Amino acid sequence: MKGYRSSSVVVTINGTSIKKTIVAIIAGFMLIFAVSGLLTSLKPEYRVTFSAINEFSKRFSGESLLFIFGYENAYFTQGISEGVKKPNYVSALFQLTTSLNLDDPRSLIRGEIPGFRQYDGEILIAGQGTNYTNLPFESPPPRDVMMAEREAAIINLEEEDSTGEGNTTPPANNTGDRKVVYIYNTHNTESFLPYLEGVTEADRAYHSQVNVTRLGERLKTELETRGVGAQFETKDIMEDLNKRGWVFGQAYNASRPVVKEAMASNRDLQYFIDIHRDSQGKDITTIDLNGEKYARVMFVIGKNNPNYEKNERLVAELHELFEEKYPGVSRGSFVPKGSVNGVYNQDLSENSILIEIGGVENTFEEMYRTVEAFADVFSEFYWQAEKVDGTPQGEGQ
Repeated sequence: MKGYRSSSVVVTINGTSIKKTIVAIIAGFMLIFAVSGLLTSLKPEYRVTFSAINEFSKRFSGESLLFIFGYENAYFTQGISEGVKKPNYVSALFQLTTSLNLDDPRSLIRGEIPGFRQYDGEILIAGQGTNYTNLPFESPPPRDVMMAEREAAIINLEEEDSTGEGNTTPPANNTGDRKVVYIYNTHNTESFLPYLEGVTEADRAYHSQVNVTRLGERLKTELETRGVGAQFETKDIMEDLNKRGWVFGQAYNASRPVVKEAMASNRDLQYFIDIHRDSQGKDITTIDLNGEKYARVMFVIGKNNPNYEKNERLVAELHELFEEKYPGVSRGSFVPKGSVNGVYNQDLSENSILIEIGGVENTFEEMYRTVEAFADVFSEFYWQAEKVDGTPQGEGQ
């Protein structure tokens, strides 16, 4: 202990305390650098990422937040019903820090097996045979395929285009001049291997003419024969994507303004249907029903849309109608994980539908048969909804 005396003030300095403070500051800096170095040296699959924090936050509902506030003020928990369970904060924290979900065994190996994340979706409705090994997946085209035209073998294509038409029975109800359904194709060049000469790989099955737009055109016709006015979008969205120099994963950014423009120009539009095809093989995307082959359908939900529950309810009703009228044709619905989008324009309307019709190996005959079934299911749903809502059903009543 050292003391220094002045004429009126005595200042005492404790040397031991100063040393402890300096050591504590140095140790604190060393700890910060050590932790920072540890976090940055971890492999990407072991780091706490933004997506992990996002998934962590999704596990908590509004009631969960009220429970947290209730620890400080019991007033917040007074309005919570007795049937609501307290959230498992330990499990959620464990998932955040380890990226392991105890309710999902796939989380133990998803970072270890290359390509495993393509099966990392969440099944909302499991149709016949649907499981985590056969979920739909996108097979983006190589850049050269996106930019170049491919020769397509169109043998029997005209004959297939004529199948399924000829229903001339006037519908019991119709929307008159109103176009209430908007049909478009974000990935409008998605094509099919049976019509691409010399092409055997799913990620090269793209063509500017022989593609899923034919399904959109057919759906428009089938809906109108059932009295449901429809508008089909003819704009080439993938061409616009290429002109902008965007990558395939930005396709929904390209289709979004197209949909918004249609909504602004036609206030009668109520439902918005984006048609795709799966990259899975025919054994997964086809079913035999009453001796005829149908391309199976799968509904896709964008869960990054904050109002996705409404889209989910719509899809659930359509799936149930499929099960009643065409059992097994619907594969159910799922939420892709790790998506570059996760919204799919479904935030623009609660009546948005993204549907995968068939797969890369299906024929138009099989897909047109399914399009007709979908039009049958959707029109029944539409007219039931109109009666419940009590809105006018147009002319021809």
